[in-house]
Amino acid sequence: MIHTFDVVIVGAGGAGLRAAVEIPSNYTCAVLTKVHPLRSHTGAAQGGVCAALGNLEEDNPEWHAFDTVKGSDYLGDQDAIEVMCNDAPRAIIELEHMGMPFSRTDEGKIAQRPFGGHTKPIDRNDPDSKRIPVKRACYSADRTGHVMLHTLYENCIKNKINFFSEYFVTELIYEDGICRGVVAIDILSGEIQIFHAKAVMFATGGDGRIWRITSNAHVGTGDGFILSYNKGIPLEDMEFMQFHPTGLWKLGILVSEAARGEGGILRNKDGERFMERYAPTVKDLAPRDMVSRAIITEIREGRGIKGSDGTSYVDLDLTHLDPKIINEKLPEITGFARTYLGVEPTKEGVPIQPTAHYTMGGIPTDIDGRVLKNSNGEKAVGFYAAGECACVSVHGANRLGTNSLLDLIVFGRRGGKAIVDFLKNATLAPLPADSGEWTRKRVADLKNHPKGENCADIRTEMQNMMMEDVGIFRNEEGMQRAINKLGELKERYKNVSIDDKGTQFNTDVLEAIELGNLLDTAEIVAVSGINRKESRGAHAREDFTERDDVNFLKHTFATKNANGKISLDYKSATITKYQPKKRVY
Repeated sequence: MIHTFDVVIVGAGGAGLRAAVEIPSNYTCAVLTKVHPLRSHTGAAQGGVCAALGNLEEDNPEWHAFDTVKGSDYLGDQDAIEVMCNDAPRAIIELEHMGMPFSRTDEGKIAQRPFGGHTKPIDRNDPDSKRIPVKRACYSADRTGHVMLHTLYENCIKNKINFFSEYFVTELIYEDGICRGVVAIDILSGEIQIFHAKAVMFATGGDGRIWRITSNAHVGTGDGFILSYNKGIPLEDMEFMQFHPTGLWKLGILVSEAARGEGGILRNKDGERFMERYAPTVKDLAPRDMVSRAIITEIREGRGIKGSDGTSYVDLDLTHLDPKIINEKLPEITGFARTYLGVEPTKEGVPIQPTAHYTMGGIPTDIDGRVLKNSNGEKAVGFYAAGECACVSVHGANRLGTNSLLDLIVFGRRGGKAIVDFLKNATLAPLPADSGEWTRKRVADLKNHPKGENCADIRTEMQNMMMEDVGIFRNEEGMQRAINKLGELKERYKNVSIDDKGTQFNTDVLEAIELGNLLDTAEIVAVSGINRKESRGAHAREDFTERDDVNFLKHTFATKNANGKISLDYKSATITKYQPKKRVY
């Protein structure tokens, strides 16, 4: 079956839905998603979306931009960062007008709270003066992503956007530099369908499922990365994976930074507030990469708390907070602690450990979501990306908390508007004759393959290895071991087999294809990482402990070469106002 639309958006999280809202009714728009839109991973975002509204204290978009640049360890492109931070107040007010139910101050304004790495100078006339935390995160209790997703979905329904829920996209139709559509499997029927379009936007999320402990939903398998990569589109800065410092121990379920924004304190086995040692000014509200490294260092040096399974964690202490704050502002995360760990947050510490959380890199784009074909900035025709799967790059080597939801709504909107401009003069490029053939053959091969390797076994080995060798701390030996192991796993993957030979809701087929995407993405992460011989942001090397601005103040571009191997190229980071300085808090 062939469907024809003006624009196809793959992914129904915040970025995809925000782009879809921009498509007017005189154009046809389809949104394809592996899950129901309201089950997209944006719904798991808890703590807030930031903007320098200044509702509770003085704030300024320029301060927000400085914090974002510094948080990125100076790898973020400063022109894109300025666009995002200057647009943030408008974007938040627009969401409010769409119906998003923000928490409120007593005066009825949108409530704001502190978040890690968001600061203001003590002397507003001296940007180099000491900086202290600022209340910049707009929030809806600790369900901010959830209500944002609902608000955007409702507006898409109002605009009569066409949704194809539970459709798994398996191929990008891209030829001669022109995007022509996608191929997808209707999960319910198993039918392979082609979506022919003038423009395609990927808003497919991240790849957290590469690691064993992750806050990501099960759909976070890097599909958009590999569909693009297989067509010759480079992937930018894939070595930078953010580990959120506070995931529930053993499970990785996110415990929002909002808990620390409301006054939560991290404590080791001795009850010590150890972040005073690592970030004496902002303490527990340091950027995520720094807090995650501090937690692992405490555990490595014997100050972690031993769990019943032999692993270690630290405590997030909320016991000194007013129970009203816990129950009104942090109901979801404290509920998780009670449900999954049997811990009462008002009376005892919540066991936490770092969890793979957010991909800073991705499909390279300009500030209007147009996908770049190479490090020279040439653009693919009719191909766009936004959200976690895209790399603008506003997050550089480390994303500040609450900048993810802001990224979605700012660049999702800009991408949607750019698509509308493109459609004014766009024509429908013809489909290649072999459209969908790869998918048909892959599904048939999986179903007809004799008994062989098990997907779950390969996936588990990959996740354990990546956690150990390409995790929070890295070195040459470990990453090379990971690259070698991934080569072995990819060979075994060629012999993978599935049990379900049916058509309807065949999740065995989906998981097998997803596993291939995970393995390819993991290899790109490891190869990009081993070639970045420095420590910067979330990429912390034990054998190159210092940041190297002379050789690595640049973005990594990983491309699939003619032999199917990974080729690396580099592009200088864009610097406008803020020269790189030593990153201390």
